Amino acid sequence: MSSLQPVRGTHDLLPEEMRRHRAVIERARALAEGYGYLEMATPIFEFTEVFKRTLGDTSDVVTKEMYTFAMKEGEEITLRPENTAGVARAFITHGLQQALPVKYFYAGPMFRHERPQKGRQRQFHQIGIELLGVPAPQGDIEIIALGRHILEALGVAERTTLELNTLGDPESRQAYRQALIDYFSDHQARLSADSRERLERNPLRILDSKDEGDRELIAEAPAFEDYLNQASVDFFAEVREGLEALEIPYRLNNRLVRGLDYYCHTAFEFTTDALGAQGTVMGGGRYDYLVETMGGPPTAGVGWAAGIERLAMLLADPPAAPRPVAVVPVGPEAEKPALLLTQRLRREGFAVELGYSGNVKKRMRRANGLGARFALLLGEEELAKGATSLRDLDSGAQELVSLDSLGERLRALA
Repeated sequence: MSSLQPVRGTHDLLPEEMRRHRAVIERARALAEGYGYLEMATPIFEFTEVFKRTLGDTSDVVTKEMYTFAMKEGEEITLRPENTAGVARAFITHGLQQALPVKYFYAGPMFRHERPQKGRQRQFHQIGIELLGVPAPQGDIEIIALGRHILEALGVAERTTLELNTLGDPESRQAYRQALIDYFSDHQARLSADSRERLERNPLRILDSKDEGDRELIAEAPAFEDYLNQASVDFFAEVREGLEALEIPYRLNNRLVRGLDYYCHTAFEFTTDALGAQGTVMGGGRYDYLVETMGGPPTAGVGWAAGIERLAMLLADPPAAPRPVAVVPVGPEAEKPALLLTQRLRREGFAVELGYSGNVKKRMRRANGLGARFALLLGEEELAKGATSLRDLDSGAQELVSLDSLGERLRALA
């Protein structure tokens, strides 16, 4: 059994790491609710077409990274590589266009077949929010403000930088797309194989390339801002003014793109230099054409997703595990009363451990090993008095406490 290992790109979340994950999820969930974003969940797999239609045939996710399986019925299903497409599918499935705007928070596992590295696994976990039905810049401002608020609450905001860009409206995007085709066509021989393939189909994806030769060309490529029409300029200006009014710092990055056709206007990432190469901890943007691309009604959308693993790695310390109360029966006659007391205290909201077997010395050793705050000793003398000996395992002080007032005393000492 010792040779058994998790599948490459997956890992076990043991209690300490799980507490980090829970801290991220629970804090984010609570703050999202305060902004009106209610939790929902989609299946971890969808029909493959959900992702192919939304992520695009030229994206690395579709061409290289999806986990796709054939069902007995002949249909193809895919483990979700991201959750925005699933949320949009659910929006269409349930006919929620009559309830606009809709605001969702989600948390859960995603799956991509890529090279595992620090902060990036093949099964990874994300939190995210989606706002559907708000075409105005106020939607972009709100979701970025919520993202920043969550980072602040986790104590990691000062270790991140908000990078901001605009992709303009479809008219601006089309003009920029043609400018990129013209520019990169003149340097086609120097492009990587992947970028040459993207040149005609989705040239904005070239700007995401990590190839060194491509990066040299990208540095001299036309800038998106030179192709923005006035409507796009005004939209982006309003987003920036809103962020500045909220005192949310940002840095403009005109190479930050979302390379899919349904993205428009705002694109952003919160990045950090504390995790090596995997610097993005939260990213998102506006996707006003996603729902329509999937066959639904025209619906504005904007949202973001954040990697739980990466955020958890930035936390200074994992939240402490609750320190339990240890119930220690002294002698066989105390076993049943100890069991009853343990269950009573648990129902009163205390974290309680009952040693399953062994003498008093062994059970006390186990209590200390668990980090217990108090031990409750039940022996013949205590049972006769309807009491327990309450020992403070930090100070060593001990007192006799009536079982009737035990809960009150424990709370007073906590």
